[in-house]
Amino acid sequence: MNAFRTPEDRWQLPPSSQPPSERHPPGTPHAVIIGSGFGGLASAVRLSAKGWRVTVLEKLDAPGGRAYVHHQNGHVFDAGPTIITVPFLFEELWALAGQKLSNDIELKSLDPFYRIRFNDGDHFNYSGDPDKQRAEVRRISPGDAAGYERFMAEADRCYQLGFEALGAQAFDTVGDLIKASPAIFKMRGWRSLHQMVASHLKHPKLRTAMSLQSLLIGGNPFSVTCIYSLINALERQWGVHWAVGGTGQLVQGLVKLLTGQGGQLRCRAEVRRIEISNGRTEGVTLASGEFVPADIVVSNADTAWTYRHLVEPQHRRHWTDRRIDNGRYSMSLFVWYFGTNRQYNDVPHHTMLLGPRYKELLKDIFKRHKLAEDFSLYLHRPTATDASMAPEGHDTFYALAPVSHLDSGTDWRAQAEPMRRAVAEVLERTLLPGFQKHISASLITTPQDFHDRLLSFKGAAFGLEPLLLQSAWFRPHNRSEDVECLYMVGASTHPGAGVPGVLMSAKALDSVVPHANQFVARSARHA
Repeated sequence: MNAFRTPEDRWQLPPSSQPPSERHPPGTPHAVIIGSGFGGLASAVRLSAKGWRVTVLEKLDAPGGRAYVHHQNGHVFDAGPTIITVPFLFEELWALAGQKLSNDIELKSLDPFYRIRFNDGDHFNYSGDPDKQRAEVRRISPGDAAGYERFMAEADRCYQLGFEALGAQAFDTVGDLIKASPAIFKMRGWRSLHQMVASHLKHPKLRTAMSLQSLLIGGNPFSVTCIYSLINALERQWGVHWAVGGTGQLVQGLVKLLTGQGGQLRCRAEVRRIEISNGRTEGVTLASGEFVPADIVVSNADTAWTYRHLVEPQHRRHWTDRRIDNGRYSMSLFVWYFGTNRQYNDVPHHTMLLGPRYKELLKDIFKRHKLAEDFSLYLHRPTATDASMAPEGHDTFYALAPVSHLDSGTDWRAQAEPMRRAVAEVLERTLLPGFQKHISASLITTPQDFHDRLLSFKGAAFGLEPLLLQSAWFRPHNRSEDVECLYMVGASTHPGAGVPGVLMSAKALDSVVPHANQFVARSARHA
């Protein structure tokens, strides 16, 4: 079984009536963006709207990065993010390009957002409907009803102080940190997410249901700052949505915006080195040896990988090898994508299938760095909402297990198939009885693929773990601390992982990158 297969339908660039070079006046400054994930494409659209000439360079054969799309036997597999929240961030990008999101993308609201299935077979339907949510809380633990209201109020406060006030602002200087400190103190951000939840809720099932959301951004709820309770509020505020046709439709839509603005996407263009002279970037050199000049470089690649492998050591006073190595990195992921030639209509779009352990399993993943015999799963069944993701009468799934990054020492070439069989056995015993006789497509990705294919340091899927001292100013900055005219976007910089965080990183870029005309004027003064 191959870890990845070539898509049956090659992704094609949108047609362009005019070459990019003819759409920009002479002297227009050039921005090169490394990587075509959501962060890179969103940055490209925003920079194009500010007058920059933009080229996006992508290592893979199609855009998307972690949001790449696999095809097999008529099944469409979104490789990465599938939970879409805060649609206004996409609406902003379409508006910047003079377009309307709803003309290109159909978003469907989900209810419930997802189902959390506990190991004893009980479940919690996590919903955006306040009455349904309260009823679920009372069903599990009537005595926690008042505590749930307190938790919601505190999560809302973290959303207002953490997401609305700080998410789109780059933490560029110590002064930015000082300005944000009162908000961090108000949120008591030194507490872990689980500590905050446990201060309001007593029943262990509810504590789990209200804290596991940090895993969606690569964080251990027993370690990450409680500020990330904002995820609960964000989901309730904006809902959980599905993009009809899959997350890949959003990727294609963003590329269409970029090319319509005169930007360019080049696939199979892996960046081998960021070229620097006198402390300032001059462009990039590709694996092919080609030099691509640039006035600024924006890396949507993993930040640790960018500094360690694309910026030579003599240019790194801040992000030294030692500092990179000593960071605490997020978990990685084992993902089995599979299709069936029958349907399982009682399985919802999103299911969190919890194993027998919670805290101890997370210790194995984040602290002990070992591959445990047990696991928890996120089961994605997009065909519950969108029949276009599979042939008629079929279902498309993926089962995702959080696992340690490559510090576990696991040989995934040997372990991938035993892990797949173990995942299949759990699914057969719980949600999908008899499904193994109906498998019509199968693909696997492992932490090794995150390292080798997606160039993630240690194979960590989300960069540095979002601990308090690895968040905001303490996270790799959107404007490089080491190299002038080098910038960072994506999951591994501020504000962090998850689709909203990645899109907000591109928005934060607006606060540190000037309009193209201002850049030209400033460069002329310094010449």
